[in-house]
Amino acid sequence: MFSVHMQSTHTQLPVGAAVRALTMHADDRGVFTEVFRREWPTGVDPIQWNIVRSEPGVLRGVHVHVRHADYLLIVNGRATVGLRDLRTASPTFGLTTMLDLDASRLEALTIPPGVAHGFCFPVAAAHLYSVSHYWDTTDELGCCWHDAGLEMTWPVDEPHVSPRDRDAHPLAKLMRELEPHQAAFARQFNAPGASALDAEPKPAPKPINASTITP
Repeated sequence: MFSVHMQSTHTQLPVGAAVRALTMHADDRGVFTEVFRREWPTGVDPIQWNIVRSEPGVLRGVHVHVRHADYLLIVNGRATVGLRDLRTASPTFGLTTMLDLDASRLEALTIPPGVAHGFCFPVAAAHLYSVSHYWDTTDELGCCWHDAGLEMTWPVDEPHVSPRDRDAHPLAKLMRELEPHQAAFARQFNAPGASALDAEPKPAPKPINASTITP
């Protein structure tokens, strides 16, 4: 019987976000770790899993999802993850948290809809992540990774970013784009037993053009 430790070793997180230390079982052959069970209270019911490799100095983000929640972990290398709560009805609205995740101590991070996030990789790394909704271009918005309003401090001064992330809008414009979705985000806090899955209904899956995915 394998278990997951529910305690977070990090500072305050946006409501609905969580970091869970996974139990690593080591012997002279290597290490075995369970990374997900549906019975665990992650707030995410995955319907798709992806793995991403990043070169040293890469920064991905800052993005925010209006429908889907993420459940992810670093499986090689390490990453600095920035989170900022953009849900105006959230008790932690405006909170920014910086996390350091390292594959040597496996931890799973849940990110609910409405929480902006970016990932910076100071070394070569790989992360495994699942999503609660199929990937859809209308489900992801973004803003400039170095916008001062994000209050995110990155370990790389001049990161390698995608053209899309390089040309992303300021945080103020992102907040205006999120206005139509704030009522859906609020359902995460108003409904009894609400979870990260309760933001907006799932759309029908669409074919994926892998060349356009920029996690």
